[in-house]
Amino acid sequence: MTNPLLAIWPTPFAIAPFDQIEDAHFAPALEEALTAHNAEIDAIAANPDAPTFANTVEALEAAGHALDKVLGVFFTIAGADSNPVREDLQRAFSPKLAAHFSEISGNKALFARVAAIWDERDSLTLTDEQARVLMLTHRGFVRAGAALSGAEETRMKEIKARLAVLGTQFTQNLLSDERSWFMTLSEEDLEGLPDFVVDAARAAGAEKDAGGPVVTLSRSLIVPFLQFSPRRDLREKAFRAWEARGANGGETDNRAIAAETLALREERAQLLGYANFADYKLETEMAKTPAAVRDLLMQVWEPAKAQANADADKLTAMMHSDGINGDLEPWDWRYYAEKRRAAEHDLDEAALKPYFQLDRMIEASFACANRLFGLEFAPLDVPLYHDDCRAWDVTRNGKHIAVFIGDYFARGSKRSGAWCSAMRSQAKFPQAQTPVVINVCNFAKSDPSLLSYDDARTLFHEFGHALHQMLSDVTYESVSGTSVARDFVELPSQLYEHWLEVPEVLGEFATHAKTGEAMPPEMLDKVLGASTFDMGFQTVEYVASALVDLAFHDGAAPADPMAKQAEVLEALGMPAAIRMRHATPQFAHVFSGDGYSSGYYSYMWSEVMDADAFEAFEEVGNPFDADRAAALEEHILSSGGSRDAAELYTAFRGRLPGVEALLKGRGLAA
Repeated sequence: MTNPLLAIWPTPFAIAPFDQIEDAHFAPALEEALTAHNAEIDAIAANPDAPTFANTVEALEAAGHALDKVLGVFFTIAGADSNPVREDLQRAFSPKLAAHFSEISGNKALFARVAAIWDERDSLTLTDEQARVLMLTHRGFVRAGAALSGAEETRMKEIKARLAVLGTQFTQNLLSDERSWFMTLSEEDLEGLPDFVVDAARAAGAEKDAGGPVVTLSRSLIVPFLQFSPRRDLREKAFRAWEARGANGGETDNRAIAAETLALREERAQLLGYANFADYKLETEMAKTPAAVRDLLMQVWEPAKAQANADADKLTAMMHSDGINGDLEPWDWRYYAEKRRAAEHDLDEAALKPYFQLDRMIEASFACANRLFGLEFAPLDVPLYHDDCRAWDVTRNGKHIAVFIGDYFARGSKRSGAWCSAMRSQAKFPQAQTPVVINVCNFAKSDPSLLSYDDARTLFHEFGHALHQMLSDVTYESVSGTSVARDFVELPSQLYEHWLEVPEVLGEFATHAKTGEAMPPEMLDKVLGASTFDMGFQTVEYVASALVDLAFHDGAAPADPMAKQAEVLEALGMPAAIRMRHATPQFAHVFSGDGYSSGYYSYMWSEVMDADAFEAFEEVGNPFDADRAAALEEHILSSGGSRDAAELYTAFRGRLPGVEALLKGRGLAA
């Protein structure tokens, strides 16, 4: 019987046939796909004809189609619906894939062909996109170590294989800690909690088969519990468990993994001739240098810290007036910030939440995409990997553009956080293919499903990434969609969040779950007025994480990352009642792979651009201005990585941005 992962998929839009795929199919499919890819690579490298763009670079672009299919399905399921078998497969696949791609990037004959084309580039008649793909291909080989030989080449392969193992182990340890801990709640412990938190706790207890409500370490449950529970002892217990993820000792402790990862990254960078990993990593980003990153972050840090310290004084006074003496602690901040928000903005989260129904917010994100880019979304009835998932056919002027899949609810089998990925990316070569894009979130499941305002922002954020994938219009898959500089990739996602704050959008889609009535104008004004509330806290916890990440990689790798983290935070004067958004043992962005390593700053770098980019719409007084939307699509959303990021942004806005719009948008401007 043919393995369904390797067959032609006669499904609507060639979506993976999830109802036919079993865990037992993955390992043999991977082996067969790796063998096929190796044969393709060998044929390119051994081609007796002189190297050309077509027979080498384009041939590389066309290779690995079967492998892309297998991995697109596997990594989607492994991240969003894991089980012990899939975790074992992930541990087995990571070093195997690392070795496979290391062999390709270290293939001397293949690199010689690419280098020969690179050397002749000025005499070739290439399109701008082809010239860009050639540059990225050549640079990728060089940065992967293709120019190394002997013991250095061998060591580079060993480092890559070991890093792949460590990244998988880090992620699985974190998931294990998040999955195994929960705190049971008695009926008395539920007092003071709004209905939506109680409902989420009961649903989590049912999933855990705990015989009653529980608090888990899912952000969508623990954060509102910390916001609303009047029980300081329970808040402390929950917070300490949350903070201890990845640092509980034993088999799931991530601290030694972090130390080894940092040491191996430094060694890898030095093998390639860089002083440290940050220099290596940032060379390909918009920021270019660690100094530029630190300069941006410190421009934001000082005003954010000043705001956070002023807020801490107010929250401490509130706590003391409750008869609790001593210092404001991290498990107190969200509780008293919520009370302060209710008092200053007369905004009750429990009264607000029924207006943010998941289904209505999905409709809102689609409606904005329709008004801006003419996209239409029709539900698709196809088998998916979990019953919680839904799919839509995305069209424009009757033409199929993409398939969009949404997987919105938290569950024990899903890693924490929210993300967007493409199971298939847009391309026109070697044949036209439309993207299959998925948004994965971790919202609390209830009936109806209600979101916090932050949850709604997350939904819009991830859909912004999805638009970057769906509207991609390039020739080559290697520069398609979100295949851009890491500090540019968050621009479309963070920019799209702004449309959630457009009053007419909330006025239409923020309707009450029970009455169906639109959010009252006075509540809408309060929501928008409170949009920068507690921004000192939010900015400090994020920027502290970004500065620690940078410090880990800009210089000698620390033998004790926890000591280095403490040293950096002390030097910054980190407010005592705020913790990093992601402490080292939980910092999956940085340690589950190389994606955001030395690059967690990129959200802030992108926010400088997104604040400035939305001002382009504000300047003409219309958030749905057709000309601005067309320019945004042409220069950013459809272009992928086909041109340099700074070039793309300048084409859209006429210049590069400064930090002023960001500080203004966060309410931190002087």
